Amino acid sequence: MRRKHFVIAVILVALSSVAAAQTTPDTGRMEQIVQSYVSAKQFMGSVLVARGNDIVFDKGYGFADLEWDIPNSPTTKFRLGSITKQFTAASILLLEERGKLSVTDPVKKYMPDAPAAWDKITIFHLLTHTSGIPNFTSFPDYASKEPFPTTPEQLVARFRDKPLDFEPGEKFSYSNSGYVLLGYLVEKISGETYAKFVQENIFTPLGLKDSGYDSNAAIIPHRAQGYSPGPGGLVNAGYIDMTTPLSAGGLYSTTEDLLRWEQGLFGGKVLSAASLAKMTTPNKGDYAFGLAVHTSGGHKVIDHNGGIEGLNTVLKYFPEDKLTVIVLGNQNGGAPEAIGGALA
Repeated sequence: MRRKHFVIAVILVALSSVAAAQTTPDTGRMEQIVQSYVSAKQFMGSVLVARGNDIVFDKGYGFADLEWDIPNSPTTKFRLGSITKQFTAASILLLEERGKLSVTDPVKKYMPDAPAAWDKITIFHLLTHTSGIPNFTSFPDYASKEPFPTTPEQLVARFRDKPLDFEPGEKFSYSNSGYVLLGYLVEKISGETYAKFVQENIFTPLGLKDSGYDSNAAIIPHRAQGYSPGPGGLVNAGYIDMTTPLSAGGLYSTTEDLLRWEQGLFGGKVLSAASLAKMTTPNKGDYAFGLAVHTSGGHKVIDHNGGIEGLNTVLKYFPEDKLTVIVLGNQNGGAPEAIGGALA
């Protein structure tokens, strides 16, 4: 090889090594970030970071069950809380693609007996938290009803006759009521339960074998128990009957299944390009359909967090960077959100 060509080759190798060093994630630093919260006894759960289809960090921390010393792992199943809402929004858009509804339809088209106050409320308003329907999980009697089985009809009855907080479309106000109502509409329009619709139209087609609608009665292998801070340390979280959160927060999954969901959703395997654009176009409060769309550190991020008795979760996707960050925790507190932001 001539010296000139040899020098050029060495330079190219050096440049490629520098480029690789600049783009290779620092997993040691990621471990330090998570461990800082684990050491402070603020986090137990599972964490996954992926760039494109490549998983660069995938670990469990602490225990899925403290009483049996069963550790968390990438296959541990966690209740998702409000991460459920993006699956609900996708279900609505699938029904729209099939000609069963339009997101601009008034809710009363499918609920003729709805109160007069709902005359101007559309499905779009429900999806974007701009309906004005008050949030039933903030009602004074919510805690007393939370532990008992219910039905979608009974859930809707809790808020259907309450005065609106504001005129539909006027502003953003986060409301679990709107997403429970969307699940009720999925059932009414599809003729299937919400759990069955999501399973058959999202989980099964995408191969999400460790995801489903949570149940207090069913035996669900590898499911994490939920814990809350107590005066002397962690205690078992309070009881919630899983018929209560419905389409606003009733699903469970794993970090690895949620990565498959992100890859499927943003890879065009769930919705058409037009439907995905609708789902990810922010409205008031930077909220789209079941997803928040905003900027973090100069990068566009599409994300949502979740909280339910004993568990807190966060799922972040940076479309320009093809970066996915998932933190599922079975210890109530703000650590998953903080960890997710730091890892990104």
